[in-house]
Amino acid sequence: MKKIWSSALALLVSCFAFAVSAETSSAVDQYQLNLRKGVTDISGQVYDLHMLMFIICVVIGVLVFAVMFWSMIFHRKSRGAKPANFHESVKVEIAWTIIPFIILVVMAFPAAKTLIAMEDTSEPDVTVLVTGSQWKWHYKYMDNDVEFYSTLATQPEQINNKFDKGENYLLEVDRPLVIPTGSKVRFLVTSDDVIHSWWVPDFAVKKDANPGFINEAWTNVNEPGIYRGQCAELCGKDHGFMPIVVIAKDPADYQAWISEQQEAQRKAKEEEQRLLAMNMSMEELMSTGEQVYLRTCAACHQPNGQGLPGVFPGLAGSEMALNDIQGHIDIVVNGKAGTSMQAFGKQLTMSEVAAVVTYERNAWGNNTGDMIQAKDVNAVINGK
Repeated sequence: MKKIWSSALALLVSCFAFAVSAETSSAVDQYQLNLRKGVTDISGQVYDLHMLMFIICVVIGVLVFAVMFWSMIFHRKSRGAKPANFHESVKVEIAWTIIPFIILVVMAFPAAKTLIAMEDTSEPDVTVLVTGSQWKWHYKYMDNDVEFYSTLATQPEQINNKFDKGENYLLEVDRPLVIPTGSKVRFLVTSDDVIHSWWVPDFAVKKDANPGFINEAWTNVNEPGIYRGQCAELCGKDHGFMPIVVIAKDPADYQAWISEQQEAQRKAKEEEQRLLAMNMSMEELMSTGEQVYLRTCAACHQPNGQGLPGVFPGLAGSEMALNDIQGHIDIVVNGKAGTSMQAFGKQLTMSEVAAVVTYERNAWGNNTGDMIQAKDVNAVINGK
């Protein structure tokens, strides 16, 4: 009997030791088993709630198994034990109904408090619209004229095992989301194609991005740093290539960054207007168009323009690429509903759209001789 209870006590102590080690560990272990504590007050509450439930479950498990093994050993047939001749006990029925009810009530109070706090998105200091798109994220700061796409920055050579994997393999982007520390940041999460899920473990934020709906979440990061996450909803062939990187900056640094982004976007709009008044040569259009095509289109339509039969249509010799200029521009700008063809109107400048359409109409033997200019794209966008 003493051995059984000592074993049970040892198991209980080891579980508490695991909990304490998880609590005090500061480094993020690549193979850690426990929930991470995170960097916000809410993530800390979620972690504490998780550990409370874990300890309660461990205590219940130890007690139940201790009684079970004690009964099996000391009330076995070989010791001459005789089974009791009864079918039911009102006292036992009442006990195993009331005790679990009390335990659940005790667990419900802190859980409800944390869940209510997680859903309180009122009075934010910053609001960011997060839009999932196959296979990248689009961020729009609702309080400022700043928006951009954030795409995977891991080199293809690493993915294809030609180069060694980097430290943040598949968890690095070209343009991270930037938020201020010490401020309540509300996320409006949606999608423009299929269901995605915006997940940053250190914030205890995981919200589905559903097309046609807006879900809300929020965070308030206490310390500057870089925090990484991923799309957590299977969304297609490149689901594993939708990382999330968030940089938390001091308020002063954040405001400086916002000013830089606003100035950069203002200059980009001015440059776009300048390009509307000028024409690019065929050589310039084809050179730029090839770069844009290989970067944004080749994954589906293939570098040779043949596409993937039955999945992605080929462009070489296609009716649209040979004849329908307006429809060609329109599908690149606005995409095609119900298909994997996404809208590139916000991802590319008008000159880039003009260049890639020109390239597609003159590559792989199409040779239409058509030259699309930024003003032609502008006319389609504005319905002129």
